Amino acid sequence: MKNDLVVVTSPKAIISEGFRTLRTNLQFSTIDSKIQTIAVVSSMQGEGKSFVSANLACAFAQAGEKVLLIDCDMRRGRLHKIFNIENENGFSNLLISDIKDFNSYIKKTEIKNLSVLPMGAIPPNPAELIASSKNEKLMELLKEKYDVIIYDCVPVTGLTDSLIMSKLVDKTIIVAASKVTPLELLQNTKKSLLNVGADIAGVVFNRVSTERSIYANKYYGKYYS
Repeated sequence: MKNDLVVVTSPKAIISEGFRTLRTNLQFSTIDSKIQTIAVVSSMQGEGKSFVSANLACAFAQAGEKVLLIDCDMRRGRLHKIFNIENENGFSNLLISDIKDFNSYIKKTEIKNLSVLPMGAIPPNPAELIASSKNEKLMELLKEKYDVIIYDCVPVTGLTDSLIMSKLVDKTIIVAASKVTPLELLQNTKKSLLNVGADIAGVVFNRVSTERSIYANKYYGKYYS
């Protein structure tokens, strides 16, 4: 288990409480239906998208939900490194195989209630795999077994993978990094997601110090709620 999983290694830390608050906010963000599928995206590389995905998954698992975390970044995914699991066969391999055999591709973790489907081999056509009918059918199969499914997706800028995936899930979360993510790029990410009909739950600000949290809320608040 790596230090990335702060919700597990440092449960009393402020950042861990932040992930539990995020979990609660997601659970109460809809009244008539339960949120079961979540896509976590970013505008560009290096904003902490996988860090957020992994810790949010842990937070749901700690609440007693049966969680599956899927590495949807079939180009540079790193969930297998965070959870120290084998990546020889994963999401990409499953999508070109019999999807009913999904159990043999999913890896258990040291964390109770949490399983991971790693990225697998790097395919030549990630976007086509995600846009395939097999991916939609796989999601329906997985929803029968898991309470919460979180997709750790690629950055939105320059790639279509996340836009495709965001149309399939219940909610989409945008991860932005303090002092890293340009406001204009964040705005463009929001517009791109809305253009395909994504249901944006909100923005998670990563690497925000306690002193700068008020500033971040004021700076971005008029653009995102």
